[in-house]
Amino acid sequence: MPNGIYQLELDIPIKNVWSFVSDMNNWAPLVPGYMEHKILNDRQSTWKFKGEVGIIQKTVSLKIDITEWQEPSLVTFDLTGLNENFKGDGYFKAEAINGRKTKITGYIAITAKGMMGPMVNSFLKSFVPKTTKDLTEAVAAKIIELESVTT
Repeated sequence: MPNGIYQLELDIPIKNVWSFVSDMNNWAPLVPGYMEHKILNDRQSTWKFKGEVGIIQKTVSLKIDITEWQEPSLVTFDLTGLNENFKGDGYFKAEAINGRKTKITGYIAITAKGMMGPMVNSFLKSFVPKTTKDLTEAVAAKIIELESVTT
């Protein structure tokens, strides 16, 4: 299954990281290629974004099911393609290093199914790690930005 994991440290307390990550409205717009998202309930949402497969641009719609909210450190989710045959999962994890520093980890795994699956999965092997890194860095940058406004 194509996957990506990315970690970085923030000079921000874990409770502040959690207050951002615990709301899907905060991080859905940070997905690379973001177009829109809709909250269905406190554990489900749909996301629409544009992705590039080589020279082809594709609009992808996913349903996100939060499988676990574990304050203050973990959000896990499942991904299901609505217009493409995709399945996957992921998480955001926060670990307190000390009272002022937090290590965050983003993880995403996606597999394409069906007849085109093997071809699409070969592309996803490079796309998913880059997207995971970009999303995790965008979440960190937004948390830092919000933290600098409140301090």
